[in-house]
Parts: sequence; structure tokens; C-alpha cells
Amino acid sequence: MAEKLFDYYDLDSLLTEEEKIARDTARKFVEKEVLPIISQHFEEGKFLMHLIPKLGELGFLGSTLPEEYGCAGVNNVAYGLAMLELERGDAGMRSFASVQGGLVMYPIYEFGTEEQKRYWLPLLAKGEKIGCFGLTEPDYGSDPASLTTRAVKDGKGWILNGNKMWITNGSIADVAVVWAKLDGEIRGFLVEKGTPGFSTQEIKHKFSLRASVTSELIFEDCRIPEENVLPKTILPKGKGIKSALLCLNQARYSIAWGAIGSALACYETALKYAKERIQFGKPIASFQLIQQKLTYMITEITKAQLLCLRLARLKDEGKAKYTQISLAKMNNVYHASEIARQARDILGAAGITLEHPVIRHMLNLESLKTYEGAHDIHTLIIGADLTGIYAFE
Repeated sequence: MAEKLFDYYDLDSLLTEEEKIARDTARKFVEKEVLPIISQHFEEGKFLMHLIPKLGELGFLGSTLPEEYGCAGVNNVAYGLAMLELERGDAGMRSFASVQGGLVMYPIYEFGTEEQKRYWLPLLAKGEKIGCFGLTEPDYGSDPASLTTRAVKDGKGWILNGNKMWITNGSIADVAVVWAKLDGEIRGFLVEKGTPGFSTQEIKHKFSLRASVTSELIFEDCRIPEENVLPKTILPKGKGIKSALLCLNQARYSIAWGAIGSALACYETALKYAKERIQFGKPIASFQLIQQKLTYMITEITKAQLLCLRLARLKDEGKAKYTQISLAKMNNVYHASEIARQARDILGAAGITLEHPVIRHMLNLESLKTYEGAHDIHTLIIGADLTGIYAFE
């Protein structure tokens, strides 16, 4: 009965042993290492830095990349299930892994030289080095093609000037994958910590993703050596932005899975509370409106699980489209947010305290709705696919 509460359509029977091991490993890690301390870290606005080596040891960083580079080499289902469980702990933990693997390791693997891959990927996979992804700017988020960070050729290297904003891991990163315009075309560069002209500033006073590091990256006549360009981002005119968008697809995919983790945490808490909370002489779970809320929750969780599982299989077959990834990210985050709000409602006043995880997930989901493509932008991506008309151009 317990499993049916969280796996209503027996998705477990559709998983391979390797996929179940990845999920169970992540679940045990979260229950032992994350849940006992996450509320305090969220309240204090601190990331769980001490768990980074453990994430590497368990193979959660760059999981789908080849073993020859020190990565786990698992499929996209196993990776997605691990991201779900990490976010069941907290979105800050899943965001770290998503950025490290999908936005730093993936572009190095996909667009870098063999030397760059051999050096950076094993270190990033172990968590011995930390990375961040610099695309969003203070004035350009949903319209990345208009970014203003510039790279100018100077001898055998480049001079970088500009700012990046809302960058996860920014202030703790050893390397930043930075996107800038070179002669009007967008290119990817590796900017290492300590490079003269490169500085970071952590963004404080957040009410969402508090157990995560968010920063501004600042480049002031920052000199980048020739060997730090990602050469395969040098594409035909007007195509350079596609390299950056391919990276975003990796992050959006992990968010689609992660949102299910937040939803499950809220649902589990609300269900338990509703059975134990006595009002008018009986558990509030006996009231029709409470049952209606719980039914909505498990319905949308089940649909999200099925959506992600199918998307993962398509991704492993090399058939997943970016529009399908947008649909999963948009749908799952939206309904996870609604589930969090309804769970908060079931808990009443208790729902606003950190004694329960609901308010923490509810606040975190506000960031998920915005980053890696806002809800409305994904709506228009799908709308353009359906109609052939691009409403945002």
C-alpha cells in the first residue's frame, strides 16, 4: 500500500535494475545526509558544501557522460530519477548537480577539445572542481541572443567584458562556462577562477533557493587564453546561440524530473498530516475537500512521472525534441507549484513553518518556474511548434 501512495501506476515495474539502484541510492543519500539538516541551511541561507564530494562519489555529477572521463555513464532514466530524489531533499541540491552536469560538464564534453575534456570532466565528476554557467545577464534572460557580454581577439587570446546574473554556483565555481559575442557571433569560453579581471558577487536576501549559491559574474578586461575557447561553439553565422540552447535543454530536462521530487515531498507531508490532524472529532483526511486536493496531487504527480519516463526513453534513443523537453519542464513545474500550495493549505498555519518541508519547496518552485526558460516562454516555444508562428520574435 505504501508504494501505491507514491507510484500509483506502478512505474517501478517499467524500470531496469540499474535505474532502480540509481533512484534508491539517491533516496538513501537524501534521507541520511540532506533531510536532517536542510531546514537549518535553508533558514541560514547556506548551501550544503560538505556534500559535494559525496555527490561525486555516488556518480550524480555528469551521470550520463562516458565512463572514460570519470563519469557514471548511466542512461537518462537513471539520471532523471536521481535528480527527482535530490530535489525531494531540496531544489538547491538538485540545482547544484544539474548545473555541474548539464550546464558545465555537458558543454565541455560536447563542444570542447579532447584536452579540455580529459582535464576538466574527471575533476568535475568527482566534485573536486565546481563549475557554473554564464548566459543570463542583468538585462537579458528570456532573450539570450541579445546578450551584451563581448569578447575581443587580442593576440593569441581574448579580452572579455560584461556581466552575468543569477548564476548558480557562481561564487564557489572553479570554472565558468561563459557565453559572449565575438564579432557579433555567440561563442563559449572557459573562464577559470583567479583569472585577472574576473570577479563574482553572491546575491543575498533571497526567499527562494536559499540553500543554493546564486551570484553575479563580472568581467573587466578579463584575458582568456587561446586554449580556453570551446572550439565547437564556433558555428556558421547566426548559429552560435544554438550551442548554449543545447545546454539549456539538459538543465530543463533535469528540472522536469526535479519538480516531481518537490511535488512528492509536499504530497507525502500533506497526506500524513491529513490523516493525523483531528478536527470536529475526526481526521481532516475524511473531509471531501481534503480528499479532492490529495486526489489532484497524486493525479498530477502520476502524469508528470509518465511524461518524464517517456521523455527519458526518447532522449536515450536520440529522438527527444527540445519542444518536448519544454513541455515537460513547463507542465511539471506548474503542477508541482500548485501541489505545494494545496499542501500548504492542508497544513494550515503549520504549513508556513520550516518544521515541515512544504513552504521551503513552495518557495523554491518559484525559482523553477522562472529559470531555464520561464513558464510563458516555454508556452510560446510549444505554441510556435504547433502553429509555425514565433510569437516572441
